[in-house]
Amino acid sequence: MKKKGAEILIECLEREGVEFIWGIPGGQAIPIFDALYDSKKIKLVLTRHEQGAAHMADGYSRSTGKIGVCVATSGPGATNLVTGLATAYMDSIPMIAITAQVPTKMIGNDAFQEADVVGITRPVTKHNYLVKDINNLAKTIREAFYIANTGRKGPVLIDLPSDVAKAETEFVWPEDVVMKNYNPTYKGNINQIKKAAEEINKAKKPVIYAGAGILAAVASKEFKAFAEKTGAPVGLTLLGLGCFPGTHNQFIGMLGMHGTRTSNLAMHEADLIIAIGARFDDRVTGNLAFFAKNAKIIHIDIDPTSISKSVRADIPIVGDAKNVLPELTKQVTAGKHQEWWAKINEWKKNFPLAYSKKGGLKPQFIIEQIYELTKGKAIVATEVGQHQMWTAQFFKFDTPRSFVSSGGLGTMGFGLPAAIGAQFGNPGKLVFDISGDGSIQMNIQELIIAVEHKLPIKIIILNNGCLGMVRQWQQLFWKKRYSGVDLSIQPDFVKLAEAYGAAGMRVTKEEEVKETLEKSLKINDRPTLIDFRVAKEENVLPMVPAGAAITDAIDYKDVELA
Repeated sequence: MKKKGAEILIECLEREGVEFIWGIPGGQAIPIFDALYDSKKIKLVLTRHEQGAAHMADGYSRSTGKIGVCVATSGPGATNLVTGLATAYMDSIPMIAITAQVPTKMIGNDAFQEADVVGITRPVTKHNYLVKDINNLAKTIREAFYIANTGRKGPVLIDLPSDVAKAETEFVWPEDVVMKNYNPTYKGNINQIKKAAEEINKAKKPVIYAGAGILAAVASKEFKAFAEKTGAPVGLTLLGLGCFPGTHNQFIGMLGMHGTRTSNLAMHEADLIIAIGARFDDRVTGNLAFFAKNAKIIHIDIDPTSISKSVRADIPIVGDAKNVLPELTKQVTAGKHQEWWAKINEWKKNFPLAYSKKGGLKPQFIIEQIYELTKGKAIVATEVGQHQMWTAQFFKFDTPRSFVSSGGLGTMGFGLPAAIGAQFGNPGKLVFDISGDGSIQMNIQELIIAVEHKLPIKIIILNNGCLGMVRQWQQLFWKKRYSGVDLSIQPDFVKLAEAYGAAGMRVTKEEEVKETLEKSLKINDRPTLIDFRVAKEENVLPMVPAGAAITDAIDYKDVELA
């Protein structure tokens, strides 16, 4: 039986187990949406902006481990996906974007709503396709899902001209995917694993540095077993939070620019760094000239191009953490490192995460209250800025895929649509979006999606009346020359929430925080937005200044005394 291209697309998506598609139609995309009309397995979620659709697919993927799918029409619809694709690409998130395109004979003729989507998205996708022959469509879709979810994962785009979507051919489902030039390495070299174990066994001051690669490999269980056997302190990247319990006694905190002093000092003084599923990005290393000068480096990653890219690895191991870690765990001896832990515990005592209780309602206090009320049993999405870092510092993430945030690209406007995607994928779980008053306005239109679908997301706005992180940099490093950061003229967020059909609340005093949060937790038929009016000049500290060594952090006491 012959099928139209759009029908083949939808059947392939169904066979790949797709549950939701987020997107917006347009002229060239009508064949795709017409085929979706008949699907009994896929729920179409009509978003209000294509960027929101991309972030919803991304948030769904991060929180479930499944592949999120978004769709857009040609031209501006497709280009509106670019920020979402770049966000997913930087953080290695598996996602499929389907874009409609003008008919093949019109490509290159500056047709109405034509854009070179393949050219535009090539730098921000793991791979992309322009399908010109309907007979290649099923194979292309199969390959796209395989590429997105193997090796170092990432977004893949399929650009589908409308004439190909309308054309007909016999549908044949490709059972197997064979790609001669794409074969990710999953098993680590046994000799390299043996060398790594030998170094771990003789190390006096080892540190484990892990990232989101643990989550991508679904290797949290294996990682915990490895860490506990080594007895080494564990520091995590921002996106690695949750891959190892935040309440575990071996956890020394997030690493890097806004990481704990303990984790950064441990990295600086270590004689061995065991990096797993992390890429030594600049926010973690600080100035490379001063980074970990006395440490040997073991680097385990599925992506060979990430190894020795920034920091030279003494023992590189290319492979999947889920396969490499059990082999490594077998060969390491149980360690206690009592002298090393004595030093680390002294740092913990001397440099705790702290903040001044003076000067108004503090955002850190609000994060602590959310954690206490939920006992950490929540998925927490964030936008990007100060609130993101406070969340990473003061909420203890114990479970994988409980923290949903934009890391590499740092995309403001990510959190609300990502939380919506996470709630679709986790209907029985409590989902928060912790936001700033700047970020929340970038995709606030997607609030209507949560209302329409009765999603009980809790939206927490830490409202300081400014673009807080930029203001902080201008305060600390630009002589308080505040330029372009004032958001004191803003909407009434409570009225705005109510206008959308959500519940709206406002908090101005510390004694109102717990009661209001408890009230919000009882609302389960619509989203709740709480506008917390927090101290305007509160800073995210500690902070390693750009270009400084990771040992040269500014702490809240330094700012108070300045």
